[in-house]
Amino acid sequence: MKKQEPVSVTFMLLGVTFCVCLILANLLATKQFQLGFLNLTAGVLVFPISYVVNDCITEVWGYRRAKLIIWTGFVMNFAFVLLAWLADLIPGAPYWTNQEGFHALFGLAPRVALASFAAFLAGSFLNAYVMSRMKIHDKGKRFSLRAIISTIVGELADSLVFFPIALGGIVPKENLALMMVSQIVIKTLYEIVILPITIRIVAWLKRTEGMDVYDDGVSYSVI
Repeated sequence: MKKQEPVSVTFMLLGVTFCVCLILANLLATKQFQLGFLNLTAGVLVFPISYVVNDCITEVWGYRRAKLIIWTGFVMNFAFVLLAWLADLIPGAPYWTNQEGFHALFGLAPRVALASFAAFLAGSFLNAYVMSRMKIHDKGKRFSLRAIISTIVGELADSLVFFPIALGGIVPKENLALMMVSQIVIKTLYEIVILPITIRIVAWLKRTEGMDVYDDGVSYSVI
């Protein structure tokens, strides 16, 4: 019988947080707002947290555990979108008058759902890969730099995949480019602002978990 690797409560809680952030990002993204000249969705409030969790897991437990969490998040997000779509299709009771609001919140278009799933996988895996490779290269030093660079790479991939698939041909190209840049800038700034907290969380995790994995010789496959 294959020996199972133990999973700590802290790792489990981080995984739950990761999944909740992904689902919340889908729900909050239905509201759009302006910040100065930037057009954003309310999902920006919570989605960057998933990248922070990704950074923490990759830094402490390594790429293989990060891959487990990424795929778990994908499956949970897919299940949420599928069940929400099915619930939206169910005819409402005659006395129920909130179908329009329910559809606006849960009726995610297949095109947008596909874009969201593809962008999430591309961004999350690139974020974990950059974190892992830079940690090996820097021999564990300069955590702040790799956290920021991995976020930029991940968010860039996320935006380059999501916006053309979800909104290409609907939003003018110049507006689409501005939205992409806005998302990357805001989410990266978010990461920088909470970086002091991230550093303390990572230090605490390494100390309490007794883990500080280096991915020497690990396979960077996504499956």
